[in-house]
Amino acid sequence: MARLTTVFLFLSLLLSSAAAADAAADTCSPPSDDPSRLSVIPIYSKCSPFPPPPPAVATSSLLDTVNHLAAKDPARLTSLISASAAAVAPIAPGQHLLNTANYVVRVKLGSPAQTFAMVLDTSSDASFVPCSPCSGAAAAFSPNASSTFGSLDCSVAQCSQVRGGSSCPATGPEPATCLFNQSYGGDSSLSAALVTDSLTLGNDVVPGFAFGCVRSVSGGSIPPQGLLGLGRGPLSLLSQTGPLYSGVFSYCLPSFRSYYFSGSLKLGPVGQPKSIRTTPLLKNPHRPSLYYVNLTGISVGRVRVPVDPKSLAFDPSTGAGTVIDSGTVITRFVEPVYAAIRDEFRKQVKGPFSSLGAFDTCFGEAAEAPAITLRFEGLNLTLPMENSLIHSSSGTVACLSMAAAPNNVNSVLNVIANLQQQNLRILFDVKNSVVGIARELCN
Repeated sequence: MARLTTVFLFLSLLLSSAAAADAAADTCSPPSDDPSRLSVIPIYSKCSPFPPPPPAVATSSLLDTVNHLAAKDPARLTSLISASAAAVAPIAPGQHLLNTANYVVRVKLGSPAQTFAMVLDTSSDASFVPCSPCSGAAAAFSPNASSTFGSLDCSVAQCSQVRGGSSCPATGPEPATCLFNQSYGGDSSLSAALVTDSLTLGNDVVPGFAFGCVRSVSGGSIPPQGLLGLGRGPLSLLSQTGPLYSGVFSYCLPSFRSYYFSGSLKLGPVGQPKSIRTTPLLKNPHRPSLYYVNLTGISVGRVRVPVDPKSLAFDPSTGAGTVIDSGTVITRFVEPVYAAIRDEFRKQVKGPFSSLGAFDTCFGEAAEAPAITLRFEGLNLTLPMENSLIHSSSGTVACLSMAAAPNNVNSVLNVIANLQQQNLRILFDVKNSVVGIARELCN
């Protein structure tokens, strides 16, 4: 009897282990109950198709890892406040392109479909993928293998809608292929042809989707398998799928701690939260891609931080105001606003304080920290503690996980970044001009 019990326990352990493995595998699979719901994957997670981070990053604490991920933030802030395009140079063979701290979604292009893990970017319009031959690309789209592929020439309206400007010859008997150069991340750029093909998102097929077929890149921030543009401009996914998704999408970003799990991207009004607090979505005609919101104040604990309203005010002529961005890692405020937040936080925590990388307010983890509340028009968001503090793996140090705009960036823009959005459902409804935010466990 004892022997049978032992065998039974052994089999139970095997089945439990198999079930756990299956459960872990399922977290990487797209949800099957909603064809317009896609998995959102941290680029360094188990579910990511990309190589693991460098050993120095993989073995570091979460605090150090976030500092590594945030290294590109200053360059991205430059790109968000500037419309200028950088010069383009060919990519070096074998160049490592994973210096990007973003989330990816699996989408398919072409007929038959070719799968890519594309970066989700709310501040970009035109989507793009590397196309063969593209030297150094880990995965490239093959136009010759798709029966639905088509190129666009300079005569089509989309050619004039590309941010950064298209390149078309002034003379010629026939319209030339629409080519464009575009900067990305502030320190990189790409050269691409504007093309069309079928885009598959879950069970939804978007025929004739216009995107950039990348032939060469420079810099280290270009996403290795392309980018899905979720901005508000005419070439964005939302604009090209108006009847299908009605200008509505939401995402829930998993924590950087969630190595084994993914979040979700929901496209269209179906399946969105029934009850969600919203704030007006503002539009800047000079930066039409960005999702501006009206941030009216910040509280630290019960204290409303004294800031000059001009530092938060929306001003389309200068680009000033506050945007929600999926590609910046840590929230950045213009210097006077951040200084006021930091000073009040330090008053309530009572240090001593030290600096670590991008963070200038680190302290002993045993100290009790106040909550940070972002006050938007019609909506107050009290950040979960894991969104306002970041901890060392040793459990001895915590840091206020936001910062001032870098000194070398002439910024008038406040950016609510992805670290502060984790485990929240962020809803963008362009048709009704609102942004919604609700608590949700994304992992």
